[in-house]
Amino acid sequence: MGRIKTYRLAVVTLSAAVSIGFVMQQHDARSRSAGAMQIAQIEDTSSARLPDLPSDRAAEASLPAPQTVRAAAVAEPEATPATLPEETEITAADCSVAMSARTGAGAMVSLDIVAPCFASERVTIHHNGLMFTEVTQPDGTLRVEVPALSERALFIASFANGAGATAMAEVPALPFYDRVALQWRGESGLSLHANEFGAAGDEAGHVWAAAAGDLTRTARGEGGFMTRLGDAASPEARMAEVYTFPAAAAKTAGAVTLTIEAEITATNCGRGLEAQTLEHRLGGSLRARDLTLSMPDCSAAGDFLVLKNLLEDLKIAAN
Repeated sequence: MGRIKTYRLAVVTLSAAVSIGFVMQQHDARSRSAGAMQIAQIEDTSSARLPDLPSDRAAEASLPAPQTVRAAAVAEPEATPATLPEETEITAADCSVAMSARTGAGAMVSLDIVAPCFASERVTIHHNGLMFTEVTQPDGTLRVEVPALSERALFIASFANGAGATAMAEVPALPFYDRVALQWRGESGLSLHANEFGAAGDEAGHVWAAAAGDLTRTARGEGGFMTRLGDAASPEARMAEVYTFPAAAAKTAGAVTLTIEAEITATNCGRGLEAQTLEHRLGGSLRARDLTLSMPDCSAAGDFLVLKNLLEDLKIAAN
């Protein structure tokens, strides 16, 4: 504001000086045109001193002295140097699937699957025509015991998106066992039964999913065992049941009668069922056969069909 006032004062002073000069020039011009004027008498009518005319240059304006304004002290946090976030290396998740196979007693193979990106996912295991569906654990792992159907056993694990893995296992003990499998898909109500040496009902020699036997009696040559494969809770799961008998080490001669039972349910009544059998006999090669079953109407729900002669009995010689 001090500088603006100085500029205004200079303009007023300059204007006043120009005006005075202009009046004086007009007065001199009229005096010359009117001729010389004789001034005879001058009376001093006032003793007051005439005011001084302003000088022709602008007065120097004095700027107000700078004032120091002291603001109340405010405590401010100490400035800390900004720290840039540390660079972290982002690596893609390892979604590879790994599977290993280990041979165990009874010509069984233990499969271990590690699939970190397939937690609680369905996986189908393939082996020499045998197929069943399992579900991985929440951490993407799975362990399952599978009856081998070949001495040089190849196993394939396959997920729905095509990811998977393979594993090999040598099973030199397989030729000493008879092995029969029944497999199907969905809620078929099917089950495989083995009646060893005339056993029936709840007797010890009646081997099926609810009375599966164990490797201990098999190792002693006293009887066989049943292995159930697949997760029945998974929709449209592939399921399988495999019966194993130690034919080369049996302590008793005779026959093992094999039958297939089908429970008539609201799910399968009045429709056809498709299944498949796989048989590996002592000293022989693997045989496969497709089965088609026509189920009774739903008025028979709750009953069972016992299907005989679909599988050849095992002929056992004592050793």
